[in-house]
Amino acid sequence: MTTTTAEKRKAAVAAKQWRERARTMATLLNLHIAGAVVLGLMNLYLLVHMAFAWRAARSDDAQALADQTVVMKTADIARQPLEGLDEKLALATKDADKFYKQRLPYSISEVIGELGTLTKKQGVKLTRANYAYAPVLEGTAGQVIEARIDASFSGDYRPLVLFVNALERDKMFFLITGVTLTGQQSGTVGLRLRLTTYLRSPVGTENTEKSVAGADGDKADSADDASAPAAGGRR
Repeated sequence: MTTTTAEKRKAAVAAKQWRERARTMATLLNLHIAGAVVLGLMNLYLLVHMAFAWRAARSDDAQALADQTVVMKTADIARQPLEGLDEKLALATKDADKFYKQRLPYSISEVIGELGTLTKKQGVKLTRANYAYAPVLEGTAGQVIEARIDASFSGDYRPLVLFVNALERDKMFFLITGVTLTGQQSGTVGLRLRLTTYLRSPVGTENTEKSVAGADGDKADSADDASAPAAGGRR
């Protein structure tokens, strides 16, 4: 009996120890599981945060790339007109010099002579002409003298119309600033024109009239009446 009791006691103590050990192992396992879960949640949070950060970075990079592309295209558009600027300036200067030489008179006598040629060709008469002068671009290489002409013509309606058209198309530069027509379409008609042209500096052997060079801005030319016969007007 004694031996059996002792064995039972040993078995009971062993079972108790095993239960305590199992309880301890279960507690440690739970702790490990809990720790793993916490670590897993933290990793998941970090992964989600990294995903959002990566997406935001991609979006910012795309926007930055788009902005930079717009800047580059704008700079390219602004650059294009400047390409070959030296050649363009040289060509523009050459064209301006050609226009000055071929289309601008260097003296008022040229203007009177051209008006006389046109009136004679169209069969009209220059009855009166007043001239006034004003410097333009004074003190620069492109300085010219503005010549304002207030002239009256007479003739039939159709020849006067043809004369105005020829004046606008003439090789000498004329700008018509005012037109007044009096009379009927049949018979003699009076035409008053206000014209503007520009006198350039003479080139080479060309000579300009001293009266033009010394004229004031709004002073009328004293040789108006004398110029009318040369222009095909009064006789």
